Amino acid sequence: MDFTFTEEQQAAAETAKAVFADVAPDSVPSPALTPGAVADDFDRPLWARLADTDLLGLVLDPAHGGSGLDPIALCLVLRESARALARVPLLETSAVARTLQHHAPEATRAALLPRVTRGELVLTAAAHGRTGHDPAPLAVTARRDHTGWTLDGHTGNVPWAHHADHIAVPAHTPDGHTVLALLPRSRPGLTLTDQYGTHGERLAALRLDDVRLDPADVIDTEGAWEELHGLLTTGTCALALGLGEQVLAMTSRYTGKREQFGHPVATFQAVAVQAADRYIDLRAMEATLWQAAWRLTIDTTDTTGTAGSLPAAGDIAVAKIWASEGVRRVVQTAQHLHGGFGADTDYPLHRYHAWAKHLELALGPAAQHEEELGDLLATHLLG
Repeated sequence: MDFTFTEEQQAAAETAKAVFADVAPDSVPSPALTPGAVADDFDRPLWARLADTDLLGLVLDPAHGGSGLDPIALCLVLRESARALARVPLLETSAVARTLQHHAPEATRAALLPRVTRGELVLTAAAHGRTGHDPAPLAVTARRDHTGWTLDGHTGNVPWAHHADHIAVPAHTPDGHTVLALLPRSRPGLTLTDQYGTHGERLAALRLDDVRLDPADVIDTEGAWEELHGLLTTGTCALALGLGEQVLAMTSRYTGKREQFGHPVATFQAVAVQAADRYIDLRAMEATLWQAAWRLTIDTTDTTGTAGSLPAAGDIAVAKIWASEGVRRVVQTAQHLHGGFGADTDYPLHRYHAWAKHLELALGPAAQHEEELGDLLATHLLG
């Protein structure tokens, strides 16, 4: 069986590698980590280059100005972006845009998606309401009447919300159905409060008080929220993989030059064994990532699974378990092998460590996905 990437997927990866090649980690300062910093936006010049190279419309159809590629291609690009800690909402914008392409009315697609590919529109999603071991996500409710929808509630940890033009927010209806609301950031009744992640980036807590939306702004088709959440989670795994690979490469270079007792520390057995273990972690992260991305590619509606098999959510859970645990081990080993040098703020490793912790917890840590995987196994294989 041939597991190689297609020519189009490889071309997307090579383009991304060229675009991100000259991007320094955290090229725009984060206010929570840089005292006195005034730059609080994402990297707009890089965003423009991504638009110029057609990477913003990678997973959109040519009818909307996109390239018509799949989640695998997107994950290849995200992998490259994470090597440079690129500060752009590429995952969120791409995931929301692809979900709109599959589920939004034609008028909404025609109005928004071409602007996404041109870099004129930034999208994000309120998918991070539950972090760590919180017992439950913060809730948004949606009620429908003859004129449209009304949303109330609150949710948190929304990335890039202060700069996004639209925020996709999952909301629960009285009958237990989950709809996906597309909120303009300036919508009356929507309030954003600053939060900061472990990586120092500004997030937002959203409060919705009687927010009114037209029927076209709320997607109530089956599977829309599941598709968006699955792609965001898989993309997060791709970011964790790219970050981990870059950190291991940094560690390899450092231990190859750092000498003790007249020899590079990389030649010591204890160092070599630790590096080998982390290499195995990365290969497991990679294998489970491509399995999850492939499941999203072949069937965006596989949320129930077939008799004796798990739905795509099972493969996504496995990928996130490996991504969360693997990236944590990689950066911890890197810090250990770098010694005190790894904590020097003039050296970028500490920023990779902060981003790794954010990616580990984003969209749920390993423990949460282990629970979800257990529920899936019980439902689809045992029940």
